[in-house]
Amino acid sequence: MGDYVEEDLPLSRTKKKQQAKQIEEIASQLTSLTDKQFSQIELPAEISREADLARSTKGLSSQRRQLKHLAGLIRKSEGAREDLLRQLESLDQVSRGEKKQFHQLEKLRDRLCDAGSFAAAFDEMLELMPEIDRKTISRLARSVQQHDDRRAYRDIFRRLRDELAEN
Repeated sequence: MGDYVEEDLPLSRTKKKQQAKQIEEIASQLTSLTDKQFSQIELPAEISREADLARSTKGLSSQRRQLKHLAGLIRKSEGAREDLLRQLESLDQVSRGEKKQFHQLEKLRDRLCDAGSFAAAFDEMLELMPEIDRKTISRLARSVQQHDDRRAYRDIFRRLRDELAEN
């Protein structure tokens, strides 16, 4: 009878609204990025200019209006939506990796500060970071274990993070 492909049909109003909402979400994510993250994203010049303007707009109504304008530019630009989605997703994965690393360092620090698990954690730390100052870490860990020294607790994490960043 009527062989037709679904792609031949025009988009329904609901589907158009969903796509518009998705593009507004992309624009919102774009404007809420940190300066470092925003600088890592490659954008067409016009979209980049409008995104900068939307990021610097302070008033709630003004910002909402600017977001809608930015979403309209993204919608009109060929392939910009897919490219932006891909770039935002990769930034999100990098962010997740950094959070995971942060939590692993916290757990290592907590085990170093626990007298029962210190030896195993110290050996693991030396495998991960052979160049770290062993004496300082063990002295700080003893201070935490014996005196509940919060400054030493924070200092251990700082030293672990800095050493991992150098490697």
